[in-house]
Amino acid sequence: MGKTRRGLATKIMAIADRSGLPISATIASGQRNEVRLVDAAVQERFTTDKPQRLIGDRAYDSAILEKELAQQDIQLIAPNRSNHRARWQDGRALRRYTRRWKVERLFAWLLRFRRVSERFEHKAENFLGFVHLGCLVILLRHL
Repeated sequence: MGKTRRGLATKIMAIADRSGLPISATIASGQRNEVRLVDAAVQERFTTDKPQRLIGDRAYDSAILEKELAQQDIQLIAPNRSNHRARWQDGRALRRYTRRWKVERLFAWLLRFRRVSERFEHKAENFLGFVHLGCLVILLRHL
């Protein structure tokens, strides 16, 4: 857990498939940068297959992250930040960015569970267990 102005914070990193169902879910301190947490989220997935493409927002526009994911045969799709000089995304790949709402829907489904939204657990292992349990319930509802 990381310290913020409001108290302790926890960041949930999740990866969803093309229909918005969870593939991976991890937690980290709220102060950590999301770009550094992507590799852990990819490694801690529920399935054996790696995702072919990873869609993120402007915070994921990093040349280092793009190289790391390219070594794992994963294409990063993220719009360029306004201060980024080298534009490496073209318009064809960014059309897939419009499907990012499915990931936001996954977080809305996860935060409907009170144990995940309120963070009653003091131990990170217990909280991660409830996040995984929430992902399991979401997967079972869509079978």
